[in-house]
Formats: sequence, structure tokens, C-alpha cells
Amino acid sequence: MTTAPHSCRNLGRHAAACALAALLALSCTIAAPASAAFADVRKADVIYGETVEQRDLAVAAAPSIDAQFALVTDADGTVYFERDATTPAQIASITKVMTAVVVLDAVNEGVISLDTPVVVSEAAAWVGESSAGLAAYDEMDVDTALKALLVPSGNDAAVALAETLGQIYLDNGTYQAESAEAAFVAAMNAKAAELGAVDSVYENPHGLDFDEHAGNLHSCAKDVASLIRYAMQNDVFREDVALGDTTITVTRGGEPTEVYLEATDQFPDYSEYAIGVKTGFTELAGACFSAATNKDGLELYAAVLNSSSEEQRFVDAETLTSWVYDHLKTYPLAHSVQSVTMDGQEVPLIAYVACNAWIDKTVPATLADPDAAIEVFDLNGNVSQSVEFLQPDGTVRAGDKVGVITFSQRNNVVAEMDLVATEDVAAPNFIEGVTIWWERLVRGITGGSQTAENVVVNETPLIVDKTSQSSQSS
Repeated sequence: MTTAPHSCRNLGRHAAACALAALLALSCTIAAPASAAFADVRKADVIYGETVEQRDLAVAAAPSIDAQFALVTDADGTVYFERDATTPAQIASITKVMTAVVVLDAVNEGVISLDTPVVVSEAAAWVGESSAGLAAYDEMDVDTALKALLVPSGNDAAVALAETLGQIYLDNGTYQAESAEAAFVAAMNAKAAELGAVDSVYENPHGLDFDEHAGNLHSCAKDVASLIRYAMQNDVFREDVALGDTTITVTRGGEPTEVYLEATDQFPDYSEYAIGVKTGFTELAGACFSAATNKDGLELYAAVLNSSSEEQRFVDAETLTSWVYDHLKTYPLAHSVQSVTMDGQEVPLIAYVACNAWIDKTVPATLADPDAAIEVFDLNGNVSQSVEFLQPDGTVRAGDKVGVITFSQRNNVVAEMDLVATEDVAAPNFIEGVTIWWERLVRGITGGSQTAENVVVNETPLIVDKTSQSSQSS
């Protein structure tokens, strides 16, 4: 989305501005790369639930971005970074993500289909600003109109889709409104409420926010990221936002006509993991982008609002997503220098577990899955472990559960797994049982131990050297 150009400018002022811009560009080139000229790290930036200041993080450990509002999350809803993420902000054409979501949810609910015809009204064709190049009375199906909406950020397609579905809502009484477009906007706000987007208000299906479109429309980085996470669950949406430049066919004047769609999303030029999603720009909103990336199956969604330029919004999104990937570490649960044999295979020794039937016997134990590993966010601190021993009575067989080991990071459980015996330990026979009974009687008088000691062999090596990290802070 672009704002209307001001065609009447003072040429002298324009020339002076260009000269000043050239000087500034030269100074920025000398001082720092252009893409990082305005990026910064703020003490109030929130990393995994705590501010940079609270974590006493080194500046180098936090992402340096220019956007005034930002958030990055994964498919499970884990938030890795926030900057003023609940502060109301304009989102410009990112609004069209909600437009697509309302349409696609209506498809899933059987209200319309991807084959439902869409006719471009004169109002849709002349809405202005970013356009898919549709003409009044062009005809296409919903599937084609969605591509015209999402690839070139077509305001014309946004209004055409809103009028088509909105009229159905008016006809079936789902929403009471003054127009089909207004009924559709009511559906957008209802969907926002359903998704818990409490800081979002939609007033049109395209995101224009000036002149006749000015109003209370706004959202925030948190709501945008949540919306993207929801939208990317839909295969049609995923395919459309990943298309790049493409061509659609519409019926114009009764004849099939090809319309070339130039993608506004240039994120693939900045990130090798890019899979979408949506750009936005107005003077009020600044340069905005909602990004999705996928690296080895790990999907991230970033909202970048009010960045300093259309290029910088992509740089910011790449910085945030790469920063998360860089700080996600594969952490094996078994860290033991000792091993034992179980079923003919060598497995890590995790603990020795006391056998209650004996005074002095333990059974070696390993993890139920000796090769288990988890993804941890290293800036969230080191991993600790705790073990609950079952201390089995009677005969123990290899593979029997003899305990549970729990792994935590900053008091949050990140993994839990059974400990299993690696070998058989027979219960004492009658004579051994009598001997053990007598020995325990004596130890009860003398204060001796009644069973062997449980011993944890597994270790939890440091992920983050906080001493080194703090020494780098500024």
C-alpha cells in the first residue's frame, strides 16, 4: 500500500532536500551499513518474558532492529521478543490478512466457496492506492480474488471480496449493517475478538487510514503476530502469500484477460527461510511487515511495525527471525560420561536407583529414550534437573520404570522422561530376606542406612556462561 503522492512541490525545496539526503546518505555509509543505520537495542525490549535490563544481557545478545513495534513468536505461541507489542499502531495493508482470514474461514464454514464468483464494482475498482489492476465489472472466482488481494496488496480486490461476502452476510442476517462492506468489516472485528486480538479495530478491508478512510482503525504487534500464526494454518493462505509475482485470469468484457500481479513481499531477498506474508505502508503506519519463516520445520512469525523504510522492515524481520534461530539450541537430555549395556546396546548411565528389597543393591538406569533431545532458547538460562526415584520392591526387570527425571529452564519444565532399569535385579530369596531383616533391625538401633543411596550420574552442562555475558554488557 502506498500513500497518494503530493504532485505540487516547491522545486527549490525539493533540490535542497535531495542535497541534504545525499549528505546524510554519505555520512551513514561512512558510519554504518545503511540497513543498520537506525537499528538499536532497548533496555525495555522483552526477551522471553523479561526485559533486556532485567536479564542484564549484553547488547550483542539482543536483536538490533529499527521498528517501533515488534514481536516474534513460534507456531506454539512462544514469544521470543517483544517491543511495545501491545501499543496501538497502524498496520496499513497488513489489514488484508484479516480480510483473507474472514473469507477463508467462510469457505471452511461453507458460507461461500473458492469458486464463488466475484464481480468488481466501480467502488472497488476506484478505491485507489495499491491495486491489483482490476477494472470495474471484471469477474473472477474467490480463489483468484484472494491472489489479487495478497500478492500485489490489491485494495480493489479487498473491496470486491468484502462486498461479495458482506452481501451474503446481509442476506442471511448474520450481520446488520448499512452496506455489504460494513457487514464484512463487522465480521473482521468479530474474528479479531474470537482470536483474542483485544487491541485491534478494523474499519475497512484494505487498511487505508487517511482522508475518507481516517478513523480509529488500529492493531498492535502482538495481535498481528497472532493473526499471522492463525492464518498460516490455512493452506490456501500459505500458498498465496508464497507465490511471488504471478498472473491471474479474469473475465473482462466477456473475454478471458490476463492480469499480471507484482508481489510487494520482497522478504525472500533478505531471508533464505522466508515463506511470506504481508507488507503494509502508509504515512501514519510507516513501513510494516508481517513475516513468516521456516527453518527445518521450525516456523516463526514476526510483526514489524513502523520501521524506517520499506527495505528496513525486511531487514528487521530477518534480524528477528535469524536471532531466534541462532539462539535455539538442540540440547540432549543425556549428558553422561558413563555408559551401560542394555539389550546388547550401549546406553548412557543416568542414575543408580536403590532397590528397596536390598540394603546395598542399586540398579543402573537410563532414559526411556536415550537419544532424546529438546530445543531450548539459550538466552533463557541454563537447564537443571531433578529426579524422583521409585526405589522398586521385589524383582526388577530391564526396562522397568524406576524413576522420573524432570528438566527445567528458569523454573519452567521443558522435558520430563521416565528412567528405566538397564538390567535385572532379582528379589532376595528366603534366607537372604531373613538376613536383610536382621541387618535392618540392627541398623535401626544404630542409625545405619536401610537401603543403598540413589545416585544421579547425568549432568546438565551450561548453555549460557552468564559471567562472560555480563562482562560484555553495556
